[in-house]
Amino acid sequence: MWKPLIAFLFCIVLYGPSLAQEEAWFYFRATDTLFEPTFEKGETYLTYTGDDSKLKAVLDNYKIRIFKKTYRNATRENLKKTFFVVADRDFLLDDLLRNAPHLFEFGEVIGEEDKKIFEPNDYGLTSTIGENLGMQANLDYLDFLEAPKAWYYTTGSPDVFIGISDGAVDTTNLEFKYKATQVRKSSISKGHGYSIAANAAAQGDNAYGIPGICYDCSIYGTDYGSFRNMLPLTSVSDLGAKVINCSWVNKRYYETAQEVINELFDKGVIVVASAGNRGWDEELGRIPYYPASYDHVISVSSVMYKYDTPYENIQYLKSGSPYALNVKNYVGRSVGFKDRDINNEHFIWPESTAVLNEEVDILAPTVGIIRFADFIFTNEVKYNMFETTSGASPYVSGTVGLMFSLVPCLPAPEVESILKCAANNIDHIKANKPFAGNYGAGSLNTGRTIELLYKLYTPTETATIENQKFTRWNFTLRGFSQKVVIKNQEFSERATLSLTAKNQVVLSENTVLKPNSEGQIRIAIDPTIQVPCELRTREGFEE
Repeated sequence: MWKPLIAFLFCIVLYGPSLAQEEAWFYFRATDTLFEPTFEKGETYLTYTGDDSKLKAVLDNYKIRIFKKTYRNATRENLKKTFFVVADRDFLLDDLLRNAPHLFEFGEVIGEEDKKIFEPNDYGLTSTIGENLGMQANLDYLDFLEAPKAWYYTTGSPDVFIGISDGAVDTTNLEFKYKATQVRKSSISKGHGYSIAANAAAQGDNAYGIPGICYDCSIYGTDYGSFRNMLPLTSVSDLGAKVINCSWVNKRYYETAQEVINELFDKGVIVVASAGNRGWDEELGRIPYYPASYDHVISVSSVMYKYDTPYENIQYLKSGSPYALNVKNYVGRSVGFKDRDINNEHFIWPESTAVLNEEVDILAPTVGIIRFADFIFTNEVKYNMFETTSGASPYVSGTVGLMFSLVPCLPAPEVESILKCAANNIDHIKANKPFAGNYGAGSLNTGRTIELLYKLYTPTETATIENQKFTRWNFTLRGFSQKVVIKNQEFSERATLSLTAKNQVVLSENTVLKPNSEGQIRIAIDPTIQVPCELRTREGFEE
């Protein structure tokens, strides 16, 4: 039966702050994939230097800051012809399509909300805003995570430390030299710790390598945690680490280890751990692994991120059997086809998944991500080809680092709640249904996580919680915003929600609040609550 809604208030007030923007942003699609206009770069703007008189006549009327081809590694023909353009007036769209139709067949203005991004100068080959001066590598998994949306608000803070309990960190490399401290000597492979640390917090915007998720955060490196000796975890927390990454597993539960993690949580420290790599069809792939399955630990498994459909990446085994890899928001690694016919229904190969169980909280990319240790050792660009959850968990750890960087006083119980509310819901994907209830809240969305946190903690904003269906977990949220909107959202069965808002809560369309006897909904308005600390946004951030 329904539990009572305590102190619920329903009201509607329209409020819509926006960011002032002086530039117009566009996507233009050329008529030919080979078209490459040439420009001379001035101090601020570009000057067209090509020999097409019609194009020159148009562009000479505008101040062009960026005109670059993007999506160079795409498979779709249209994306290969797409340019990202920044100019001083949005009339460029009509002008260019009307007067240079032999060169451009389509264009669109990028909306103000989608201009709220920031890309560092080492963002990789999918960089749109500026030149990539770092590793010439495809970091499109950062696009999937919407990292530039998060970086618009914060790129991390040097006084927020991420503990990497996964082996040695190369404190001499440019990505770590001025930000990493090795607390305890490591007894495991150097390369493991290098890659984990890079995914979480490699220094960004330094014209080298790659950016980690929380790239302006600092790092404490330590040995992997042992359940007979929890010092690697407690030592970095005692030094002030706000989040500890554990990209390792153990099969055995220890009550003492749970007590250590409870102690860390009470101190406001978040532990993030990889769920394990066993496939679904093996019995060992469904049992709980530790520390991921302890209470107060965020358990991370693997998700695909690259292609919109399986048909964009069809490959064949030597036997002729078709399969597809890396389909966006599918769990695991590979997709098969019924009766080995691509015209038939497709499915996820169970053995291609990582560990999936009820303890998993969220998913992050693994297949196709950069193996940064190889770059350090051999200066080669290599990508991970397997669904190893070791590489997935530091993206969540880095996101948590960004959360504490933006809101230093963020209470530990709110961290996981916001991560899950902002995750990509993947329940609608038919191929995922055999694994339902075992892949957590869906796939990590770093950009939406930080945006939701910012809006919840900013008095002039409207924060929206939407598009999820939760039947379990405990959610603790506070909204200091002008309004909190709950939209197309479900909290039912064993789910509990405790939401305290300063001003207004609006239950919008398709919202279901229907817990059973194990769940509870509490929505309260408390006009006396105040933001307990000042938000620390990125330098250059515009209100």
